[in-house]
Amino acid sequence: MISNTFLYSLKVVIVTLIISAVSIIFVKKIAFHVNAIDIPNERKVHTKPMPRLGGLGIFFAFLVGYMLFAQNTVKMNSILIGSFIILLTGIIDDINPLTAKAKLVGQLISALVIAFYGEILLSDITVFGIYINFGYLAYPITILFIVACMNIINLIDGLDGLAGGIASIFFMTILIICFLQGRTMNLEFTLTLIMLGSTLGFLIHNFYPAKIFAGDSGALFLGFIISIISLLGFKGTVLTSVFVPLLILAIPILDTLFAIIRRIGHHKRITDADKQHLHHQLLGMKFSHRTTVLIIYGVNILFAMASIFYTMNEHINRYIRIGVYLVLLALVFWFINKTNIITEKQISFKKIKDKKKKEK
Repeated sequence: MISNTFLYSLKVVIVTLIISAVSIIFVKKIAFHVNAIDIPNERKVHTKPMPRLGGLGIFFAFLVGYMLFAQNTVKMNSILIGSFIILLTGIIDDINPLTAKAKLVGQLISALVIAFYGEILLSDITVFGIYINFGYLAYPITILFIVACMNIINLIDGLDGLAGGIASIFFMTILIICFLQGRTMNLEFTLTLIMLGSTLGFLIHNFYPAKIFAGDSGALFLGFIISIISLLGFKGTVLTSVFVPLLILAIPILDTLFAIIRRIGHHKRITDADKQHLHHQLLGMKFSHRTTVLIIYGVNILFAMASIFYTMNEHINRYIRIGVYLVLLALVFWFINKTNIITEKQISFKKIKDKKKKEK
């Protein structure tokens, strides 16, 4: 027999999915009207102007989902206020690009609302039996975590359906963990259901070939909510709780880490954009646009499975868990060696090959 919780979950996802999918139709028209258009350039993969503001459709479905299914609490109010601030920041940037500093201000304000008004904090952990209370440091640690999540999702948003797909995998993984642990019908669970439906509805229009982009309004909003769900569900007093959302987000985290190392190594500013991200590397290996996205989905699902295994220590043979982690680690090292995601050696090899062809 199907449980009432499962039926309720299905209802929330379907309702928000439909609202999101329908609202995106109108958002596309709004984007063209306000000139929120992504124009192709040497760093972009798409070849024709595309409407942005996809985040507006996701947020609208999220807002309706809140009114229909969520309870009005101080924590929820702080999430609504913070999400509105970050959405507004993203919308302004989608219409008229802001500087990195201006966007950071919006991110910090939204994070401050969560930490000081909502009191949603990473306040303490237990590491190897040692209890650590962050005290007042919980506030800057929480703010840093929220801002970091927003930026890693924003950085990975470079191909049709990529950021939305990774976010959907994250939400689905959290739901599976909630069901397995019996942690349902709380704020974290409800938010995740609402966001899964809202994001899937957007993906209907955003998966390759996309008809609309998420824009900064969408990427920053998705990163913001992902950070909140992580803090709500995994701020327990054990290190393993903190590790779970980080493992689910391994792909965008690694891509961001590689970008930082690459830019520092090339004596560039961390905020300088380039065309060497994970998806660019796969495209450079002659994979198609759609195949590249599906490959990243597949690897992300492996990390998601690892995070599920991580929460089921007593149920999964430890050799199986270790095997999964080793496979993922091997994939990461193989990818680093085969691409120029950190160094430019592959670019040099390509230039040498091209030169030899021309000489022949």
